[in-house]
Amino acid sequence: MIRRARAKDASAATFDPAAAQEDSSSTIAKHSLVIAGHSTSVSLERVFWEALKRAAEEDGCSLAGLVARVDAARGRANLSSALRVYAMERALGRG
Repeated sequence: MIRRARAKDASAATFDPAAAQEDSSSTIAKHSLVIAGHSTSVSLERVFWEALKRAAEEDGCSLAGLVARVDAARGRANLSSALRVYAMERALGRG
């Protein structure tokens, strides 16, 4: 979580790790999925799971189906990283 500094420059933002840990959206959640017939588990921050679930609903597919689609297109990237990038790209209107 980013909080505004209360110093000379009030517009400067600083990262507060304690506040970030209090934020439930940054809590890691592990999901078990079957992708292409193989069981796997993926750990992501809750905010990314929420974004992926919303994307799956908007696309009319299951969460596992969406993850499988990202998995098939990710190349050599780590699946968790590919899912984070997918969620961010979609949030930015690029996906």
